[in-house]
Amino acid sequence: MDPAQNTSSAAVIGGSGSNGTMRYQTNDGTSSVTAVDDSKENINQVVNSTEKILTLVHQLQLTLTSFTPASQLHLLQRLNLLVSELDNMDKLSEKCNFQVPMEVLNLIDDGKNPDDFMKEALNSCIARNQVTKGKTDAFKDLRKHILEELEQTFPDEVDIYREIRANSAAEAKRVAQSQSALPNGDAKVKNEL
Repeated sequence: MDPAQNTSSAAVIGGSGSNGTMRYQTNDGTSSVTAVDDSKENINQVVNSTEKILTLVHQLQLTLTSFTPASQLHLLQRLNLLVSELDNMDKLSEKCNFQVPMEVLNLIDDGKNPDDFMKEALNSCIARNQVTKGKTDAFKDLRKHILEELEQTFPDEVDIYREIRANSAAEAKRVAQSQSALPNGDAKVKNEL
């Protein structure tokens, strides 16, 4: 691949056209920029710098494979460009605040694809979710079974219990709506009859 092509694709990947900044209107009519977009822009700048570094390393490799004493000045220029771009990336990365799990770095060191970490984490999360859902369903079935048994033995008390639960749920819904706890004003309340 031609290094010039690699450089031009890095500019396109960085989104040189639109920076993707999202603005929103506040109550007083002014517009504001979200901090999340600034973080994305910082990460995009680091990605662009990383791509430039990779291009420079590739160019250095080409220069070294065809090295002659006459090309020493050209080699030194490319080394200086690499050092300055590494310094630039270091400065840009100070604005970014994210952490990379050590497992991902270990996978990369082992020559494996870091996407494997994401697959394993996702599969683990799905498995834990299924276990939790199974426990929740078991407790729901137990609660339903207990209420059925109690209703056969103590029908009046179960009716009073259900009435108290319904009143409590209605009150919780009214409080949530009055406080606008959810964006649409609804409250998630289950009828447990």
